[in-house]
Order: sequence, then structure tokens, then C-alpha cells
Amino acid sequence: MRKRLLLLLGILMAFALIAASCGDDSTTEPTTSEPETTEPETSDPVVTEPPGTTETMGTEPMAEHGVGLVFDIGGEGDQSFNDSAAAGLARAEAELGVATSKVSPNDDGSNRAELLQLQSDASDIVIAVGFLFEADAAAVGTANAATNFGVIDSSMLDFSGDAPAPYADNIAGLVFSEEQGSFLVGAAAALKSETGKVGFIGGVCCFGLIEKFEAGFIAGAKAVNPDIEIVSEYITEFPNFDGFNDPASGRETALAIFDSGADVIYHAAGGTGTGMFEAAKLVSEDTGSKVWGIGVDSDQYNTVGAELQEYVLTSMLKRVDTAVFEIINAHIDGTFGSGEQRYDLSVDGVGYSTSGGFVDDIVDTLEDFKAQIIAGDIVVPTDPAEA
Repeated sequence: MRKRLLLLLGILMAFALIAASCGDDSTTEPTTSEPETTEPETSDPVVTEPPGTTETMGTEPMAEHGVGLVFDIGGEGDQSFNDSAAAGLARAEAELGVATSKVSPNDDGSNRAELLQLQSDASDIVIAVGFLFEADAAAVGTANAATNFGVIDSSMLDFSGDAPAPYADNIAGLVFSEEQGSFLVGAAAALKSETGKVGFIGGVCCFGLIEKFEAGFIAGAKAVNPDIEIVSEYITEFPNFDGFNDPASGRETALAIFDSGADVIYHAAGGTGTGMFEAAKLVSEDTGSKVWGIGVDSDQYNTVGAELQEYVLTSMLKRVDTAVFEIINAHIDGTFGSGEQRYDLSVDGVGYSTSGGFVDDIVDTLEDFKAQIIAGDIVVPTDPAEA
């Protein structure tokens, strides 16, 4: 039986070889067209892949330059600070042809140094998103002189000597004049308020950053209406950073502020701000009187759900995306500079959004305030006690 099977298999194999040789004879003439059919197959993935993926580049710069990004706590998807950094990274991929990778720290941030080192091992420039990276970025950056580092929200200056100095020639700090942009949205809040009362929600209190947002907002509102009432609330206190990722608390805090008579609230609270916009929708629908939320960092009209867009009066734009893109570009063209790199109104590093058209009628007033700040005629405070 086994011999018969082997014999049968042999016969079948012989027929297959004959058929194959006949097939080759019959297709010899069309073989000249094979390069035309195979070439598009190798280029199609490069053309059709969406922007923002390393596969789309297919260019020499992608092999020459690698960028590693480490997000702040909360990671990508916060519709605010981290997402703005991700947008800058995606722009660098699309326009500069760099290869990129992005990672998020664990919930307590205890592996920041490890992630910075891992990104340094694989990249020639590393971006750290958030001032909490300062100490780790200073240590890892100093130990990896061949890699450039950019840290968002820290000047990356060493104050231990007689005068502030960069930690190292390869470490830059990307900082923003948040108080200037917040002044403009504070003015917008006062101009749009019908109750003469507005609110501010900060994510985490009392470590020197979010207070700048509050101070600018208060100063801008008072510049329009010196008698305006302003309610300020924070979700958590330093060192508890949960206040940046707690939409439920944002919603409850906003409901309480709206209930007290405020009709516009500005948040500087990261992902927590989603709850504020939900509260604005709920109060508007329940009372029949329109109340507003003001977003932060990104244009939040474009990041919230469609059902919440009509409650986003404006957003304070903190152009983290621009800073990320520009430091990568500076690294590539050889103009990378260490120490503090400041983004203020004069370079459109901060500003306000007009999406939705809800502030179109007051843009001239806001632009006049902007010009006065740039000229130095208005000096915006960074301490709420001085606003």
C-alpha cells in the first residue's frame, strides 16, 4: 500500500513539473511588464499610510534623526497638555522626516529617569513633557552628552551657583508665559459674563505653575470689570497630582461654581476640564440660561465631543506643539540652544482660540489687550495675590 502511494505521488509530481514548465512557456512574452506591476506595490504603503506614523517617511532624514518623547502623568489622550505635545511630534514626523517614539510614565512617575534613559539610547533628541522631569532630565542629560534634551515647563537652569546657568549644553527648558494668555481669556470671560461673576478651576494648587493661569485670568477679568466677582477652586494640592485627571471632580466643582451665580468658568486642570464642560451643558439645559467653559492648552472646541462644543467660549492656547516642533527643528539644523527658551504673546507661544465664533464680537478688544501686553504697557502678574 505504501509503495502504491509513493508511486502515485511520484506521478502527480511529474504532472506538476510538466504543467509548470508549460506555464512558463506560455507567459514568456508578457514577463517584460513585471517591473511595472511590482513597483507600485512597494510604494503604495508609503503614500497611503496616514501622516504621523514613522512608516510614512521613507526618507533619509528618518534614518538620521530619532526623537523620543516622554509624556507627563496622564499620558496621551488628555485632550490638553500631553496631546499638544503629541501634535508637535506628529508635525515633526510629517515635515521633518524624523523617526519617533513616545512613552508614558507609570501613575506615580517613579520611572521617569528610566524612560528618559531608554529614549536617549534610541534617539538623538529627547523631549520630556512637564516640570516634574527637571531633576531626572538634568541627571540623564548630563550623563548623555551626545543626546539633546528639551523639557517642557522648566527653565532647566541650575540656581545653585552665583548665577543661574544651564545644567548642560545639551539641555533646554521650554517655558511659557501662561499668565499672558490667561489674561486674554479672563478679559473674554468678563466681556461675555451677564452675571458679573466668573470662576476658575485649577488642577493642583500651590507649586507655582497653575497659579500663573489663575493670576492672569483674574487680572484680565478685572481689566474689563474691576468689580467682577471671581471664584477660584483647586481639585487637589501638591504633591497630589490627581487633580489633573479627575473629570468627575471637575464636574462637581464646576456645578457648585455655576450654582453660586457664575456664568463663565476657566479651567487649568488637564483632563479634569472635561467635567467642567459637561457641567456647563447640564446647567445650560436645566436652567435655560447659557453658561460657558473656557479651555486650556489646546483649542478644546476641537477636542471635546460635538455635544459640548457649543459651551466652549474660547481656550487659552499654550503652544506646546509649537515648542516641541521648534526644538526638534533646531536640533536638526544645528541651532539648538541650552537653558531657557520662552514662548510668550510676542512669538504666539500663548494666545486664545476663536473656534465656534463665540468671541468674534470681542476680538478687537482682545487684540488691543494683546498689543498692550507685548508693548509692555500691561505687565501681567504671576501671583494671584497680586492680580
